[in-house]
Formats: sequence, C-alpha cells, structure tokens
Amino acid sequence: MIAGSWHASKIDSTSVRSGTRRRTTPSERSGPAGCMGRAWHHLGSGASSRPQRWTVSLNTHVVAPPTADRLLLLVHGYGADEQDLAGLLPYLDPEGRFVTVLPRGPVAAPPGYSWHDIGLAGAGHTVSTTFVESLEALDDLLDTACTEHGLARADAVVGGFSQGGGLAVALGLRASEKAHPAGVLAMSTYLPDVEGVDLDWAAATDIPILVQHGTDDPLIPVEHGGRVLAQTLVDHGVPTVYEEYPMGHSVALESLQSAHDWLGAVRAGERPSAPMPEAPPEPLVRSVTTAEFEAEVLTSDVPVIVDFWAPWCGPCRQVSPVIEQMAAMRQGAYRFVKVNIDDEPQLAQAFQVQSIPMIGLFRNGRMERFALGAKPRQQIEAELGMLVIP
Repeated sequence: MIAGSWHASKIDSTSVRSGTRRRTTPSERSGPAGCMGRAWHHLGSGASSRPQRWTVSLNTHVVAPPTADRLLLLVHGYGADEQDLAGLLPYLDPEGRFVTVLPRGPVAAPPGYSWHDIGLAGAGHTVSTTFVESLEALDDLLDTACTEHGLARADAVVGGFSQGGGLAVALGLRASEKAHPAGVLAMSTYLPDVEGVDLDWAAATDIPILVQHGTDDPLIPVEHGGRVLAQTLVDHGVPTVYEEYPMGHSVALESLQSAHDWLGAVRAGERPSAPMPEAPPEPLVRSVTTAEFEAEVLTSDVPVIVDFWAPWCGPCRQVSPVIEQMAAMRQGAYRFVKVNIDDEPQLAQAFQVQSIPMIGLFRNGRMERFALGAKPRQQIEAELGMLVIP
C-alpha cells in the first residue's frame, strides 16, 4: 500500500493515477496499535440484516485502549483501507479516550477499497446505490461495536475522510429511530445528496460537526466541498465549526490538533460552533485543470496568459509574484491562469512544455507566443506582445 508522508508540519497525500481515478491517503502508516493499546481484527461485524439490502460484510480493525469510555468510528476514503486512518490516532486521541473502529470499504478500488462509486457532475457529486448499502452496513456496525464494548451509541462520534466523510455526515444526520451520535468529524468531503437518504435537520441541531478542508484540494475543490457542506449545516442551525487549511486532499498537523481539541469538547458534552469565515477573494491567477482548460483558455473571449509551473521549480516561485502583478494591472484585458504540470502532464505534453516557468499567451484557441524563465515584468510583457493593446 502507498501511504502519505510526513513533510514539515503537513501530511502530504500521495496519489496514484489509475485511469481517471486517483487514490489519496491522509496519513502515514505509523503502527498506532503498538502505542494505543491492544488491537485486533474481526470480520462481518457490520453485516446488514435487512433482507431488501445487499448484504455487506466489513473487515474491521479496532483499537481499544483500556482507558476508553466512548466510541469513535472512522471511515476511510476511496482507494484506502481499514488501516489508513489508524495513523491519525496518535494525534486525534493520544490519551486513549475512544475505542476506535476502522472498517474497510466493501468495494475493490485498487490499490485499496471504496464504499461506493463516485464521480463529479458539474458542481455536485453523484453516487451509485452502493452508497446506501454501505451506509446501512456502517449503521449496523456502529450498533454492534457499541454493544460489544458496552458503550452508548448516543455518546459515539462518527468521522471520515473524503468519501468516508460523506458517509459519516449521512450516518450522523440521517433520519432514523436509532440514537444519533454525539458528533460528526468531516474531513475533506462534501454534502451527500443521495436518493433514499433523508437527513433529519431537526435532530441535527443537537449534533456538533467539525468540517475541515484544504484550500488546494484538487480532487474535491473546497468551493464544492467543505464550504457548501458547512454553509448548509449552518443554514439548518447545526452547531458547526468550519476550518480551511493550506493543503491539498489531505490532513495537516494543525487540522489534527484542532480535531483533537474538538473531540475533547464533544466528549465533555459541549456543542462547539463558530461563525462561518468570510469567503476568500477570488485569486487573480486561478489554477486550472485539464478538464477546465478548454472553457477557461481555448474558448475564452479575451486573451489568456497561462503560467506553466511546478511546486519544485525555484524560478517558478520567483516569477509567480510577477504574474500576479501583471494580472492586477491587466484585469479585464487579459485572463490569467496557472497550470501545475505535475498534476496536468497532458497539458504540458500538448503544448510542448519542456522548460519552466513557461508563460504562454493564448488567443483564439491557440498559443501565439511564450516566454521562458523568471524575468522582469516588462520583459515578459514584451516577449508576449502585451505592450500592444489586445
């Protein structure tokens, strides 16, 4: 399995491309069972007993420190497994306050597993019917685990990352005769909108929710994920704390510390909430993907300046503020975007990007000129022909 890596104060996600799928992991395999008390595996604890449903059997990893008095259910994301979020436990719960249940998704998604098929459709997410089947299995697992450990379902916290976060939100807020959990931890995820899953907004006003998202998330953009989820929760009167971090589809040490403190507050019977932060201003130079390139660049009704760059490129960092300055001075006359060639190799190949930074001028669907290297603004503008009014 490929896991994330510790890098300074941030846990960077590691991606594996497989067709159009990318598997990301938010944590490093740090072997938490050794420092968090006894751990073991058991099979089938989440099997659904509903005859009208597809029967799901979940391989589940449990970390049960002797000091635990509540249950924490953590649901992994696409392409991961039941060990993935275990690496977060030394940061989320170093005191051993929770019996942590970590189930494996029932659907194969190499190199790991998933809970359902998922795809982006415009600004929303569409999911297959397996979302409901997995949700039922997790609901049953929550009952079983609480019973096995003599803990109250109403005191449990459910959480998840990415795909698992959407299931955690649905499990925590769904209309049900069962007791709702004490809180929901939603990391790098979105608001699930699934036929057959109704959310109980009246009961949700008693359920605190922590929503965390990365501002540089390329898989679930923050404007379609965490912000929409958090604003919807606030609009329905749910006690919500929403946090953004300068990270991708991952977690950071700072976000884990905040989640640790939030778990402590929920365990103490509190319902933490905070006003929604103001939306950041639109960047002058917006990142675009391969999927967005045609609409943002090739069919634009104004000339577009494209900054081809990569995070490891020193000259790219030097020229970035120059491009920002150009964008501020040329608003309306030009559009400015940037393309990370590490994330978008197809674009780098299509436009023969062999050296970076490369600043290209696009007009009428093609690249007319380009400038190479970190140079003063006036020189870049001259090489691109920007001294002439477009």
